[in-house]
Amino acid sequence: MFEFSQYLGFLAFLTILTIGFWLMIFLVGFVQYWIGGAIIELVKERRAKKKQE
Repeated sequence: MFEFSQYLGFLAFLTILTIGFWLMIFLVGFVQYWIGGAIIELVKERRAKKKQE
């Protein structure tokens, strides 16, 4: 039915697909965290600037 090389190819495909999926999830979470932190810092700077004036 299946030869060993086809089985290895299928396993390689699943491995690459799974690694890509988890990498995408990690990067999306990291980018959201990064943007959120940048926005919070920007708001803090603007508040401090208003208080100073």
